[in-house]
Amino acid sequence: MLLKVTVAEQTFRVNVPSDVLEDGEDFFHSLDRDMDSGWQMSRVWVANPDAVQRCQIVADKLLTALEQDNEQSIGLLAAYILKRCPGTTEVVVDTAGNMLDTQLRRE
Repeated sequence: MLLKVTVAEQTFRVNVPSDVLEDGEDFFHSLDRDMDSGWQMSRVWVANPDAVQRCQIVADKLLTALEQDNEQSIGLLAAYILKRCPGTTEVVVDTAGNMLDTQLRRE
């Protein structure tokens, strides 16, 4: 599956093999456990992030992985978004300091 990740004016195309979507479930559960007790999303504390908010949090982690050129993390984080928010084709990551403004787009 393909996930487009747009950061500012640049778009990255992350190809996620279907086996990563299935085999990454332990990693996905680990991310979910980290977020289960709440998350600081920029200036707002979210006590119980919903699926979209969790994907916004993961998109922020994906931005860091892209900046560090960490290919393994890029693939797994993109797979999380594709798995937890089915139908997502593009993530537009907010770089102005508000994770809640990160957009998940479907075509």
